[in-house]
Amino acid sequence: MLSTGLGPLGSTFNRRRSATTNNNDPPSESTNGSSPTGMVHISDKSRSKSLLRERDSKIAALEKEVLSLRNQISNHNSEPAITYGSGNRRGKHLTPYGNTVRVSVSKCSAKRRQLLAERARMGRNASIATQNALNALPDEIGGGGGGIGGGGFSSQQALIDRIQDMFRSPHEHVHYLKSEQFAKDMLKLNKKVRAVLEDEPRCVFLQSPAYVFGDIHGNLEDLHFFSDNVWNLGMSLTAGNFVFLGDYVDRGMSCLEVVSYLLAMKLMLPQKVFLLRGNHETRDVNGWEEHYGARSYIAQCRERFGEEIGYKIWESTNQTFDRLPLAAVVDQDIFCVHGGIPRPISDSSVEGGRIKDILNVSKVAGINPPYEHEDDSYQQVASDCIWSDPASEEQEQYSVDRRTGYGDSLRGGGAICFGHKAVTNFLQQQGFSYIMRAHEAHAEGVAVSKGARVFTVFSTSKDHNQGNNAMAGCILIDFEKMQVINRSPAYRNQYVHRRDSVSIAMLSEAEIAERVKLGLITSDPRDEEFEEEEFEEFEEEDDEELQDSSFEDEEYVIDDRRKSSVDPCGTRASPEKGSHDSHDYMMEGNDVSQRIDFSDGTGRKSKKRGGFDTIREDEEDDEESTVGDDDMGPFDDDENHYYGGASTGMSPGMRRVGI
Repeated sequence: MLSTGLGPLGSTFNRRRSATTNNNDPPSESTNGSSPTGMVHISDKSRSKSLLRERDSKIAALEKEVLSLRNQISNHNSEPAITYGSGNRRGKHLTPYGNTVRVSVSKCSAKRRQLLAERARMGRNASIATQNALNALPDEIGGGGGGIGGGGFSSQQALIDRIQDMFRSPHEHVHYLKSEQFAKDMLKLNKKVRAVLEDEPRCVFLQSPAYVFGDIHGNLEDLHFFSDNVWNLGMSLTAGNFVFLGDYVDRGMSCLEVVSYLLAMKLMLPQKVFLLRGNHETRDVNGWEEHYGARSYIAQCRERFGEEIGYKIWESTNQTFDRLPLAAVVDQDIFCVHGGIPRPISDSSVEGGRIKDILNVSKVAGINPPYEHEDDSYQQVASDCIWSDPASEEQEQYSVDRRTGYGDSLRGGGAICFGHKAVTNFLQQQGFSYIMRAHEAHAEGVAVSKGARVFTVFSTSKDHNQGNNAMAGCILIDFEKMQVINRSPAYRNQYVHRRDSVSIAMLSEAEIAERVKLGLITSDPRDEEFEEEEFEEFEEEDDEELQDSSFEDEEYVIDDRRKSSVDPCGTRASPEKGSHDSHDYMMEGNDVSQRIDFSDGTGRKSKKRGGFDTIREDEEDDEESTVGDDDMGPFDDDENHYYGGASTGMSPGMRRVGI
């Protein structure tokens, strides 16, 4: 039997062929009779060909019908439901409008729930609305237990939100800045950021566009300037990366606010915000209370939170500083560091060179003072990165080694300087074009040296004797272009510190109450005692909770017997005859040898804050803490004292200089 593989059609054909064959077969005859067998075979072959041609024609007709039906279905789906007279137009064009449906409650007494349809133009708010909807999802989605979308993520986001709200309007969050919640947030923030930093190499690599910032030194006003003019939509919505070159604390009176904000941004945007380490991110410097007085980071921690809790926050922050990267490379072309280029400790011809030396520095490095596990050679590399300076022209002629290009810095204390030859060798060996560093104040905010190959960026305009016309600057690296952004001296911040001209120490309670009613006293001193007692209670009762963020790191122990490559007690704030005046804040009659060395944490912990401030007021601009006794308020044209000694120009300004 012939098999066609056509299912029922093939079966019908076989049945017809069988029936035809049976009807036309002649009766069988004996072998002795004659029968026309040749004619029968010819007839069957002709009939089979005819049936095959008939089958093929039917198949072709069915295929044509199927194709026609498919085209009809396709045309039907592509036609709009309502054409509104547009006969030739097929389908709808995209429009900038979106339709949404929301649940609403009727205004009648029944309070029935109803669905309302809305049509609104879609724009930038569409993505923000989506983000708000995602944030509103319950914590259980995503698994919970601290994972992404779980309770841990929600708690982390709440912490970041509190810090951001404080930064946007510090005058409205004075109570939070002095509260136990802020103390807990600082401990939690440091613990979370440490985990992020441990995954970063000692030299990070990133691409432009990138904004590079220099020293900030606890200056909240200048940081607000950059926030208002560089990332006014927020860092997450601003194109490019952000590189901070270190020195976030000391000298300024808002160190806690600056550190908490930058760490919160690092926690929120770990692949976008990069915090490098400066010489003030070491215990020997930011714990040097005798030198900086109330402007030291440790003094501000103790003043804000008390002796014990303040020390825990200070030590927890320094453990975070121990994990900060030392350098960054932008576009494989621009080397960013706080101080300068390190001396080579291995053969310069070896692939990697100085970058490899930096990458080999311990993941956790105390530097000043060092940990027991730190190698002396790599400890020198780390010290050079945070302490070195470009050599002056006089040093180039007389003190810089002409063979290596390095010499002793005028800063003293074992710090080094690097000259033209050192810069040339480093750039050629690594294949870089420029070096960007901080560490030195300049009235213009940005300075250029060494044949326009070394840029010095300084992002604070105060506390360095540069005068009221000093600028704070940063540099935007945008592929093949570099642009300098300066804060104009005419720029005034939105908030200023108000100062009381009359002491209330001798007033009675009745007189104080009367002046509070009249608005002559903005805070009742009788409430301060209650707040202090409440915080003391927090220190006792919540001590167990703080143990979760313990500041004792058993794995890493500071070696009290080892000396650092650079001795901060023997250094100046800037090289002598440098670009700005030296800050030698010692009391009269003191010399370098009489300064107290805080190389061990025990001595620092037992040290009580002295009742003196060695910064003379005639040398520095008047500045007070964000949470000091004076309140903050909107700017008043009649106010004689401006926050940080800012200029009295009316219009905020920002100067950009293309390079």
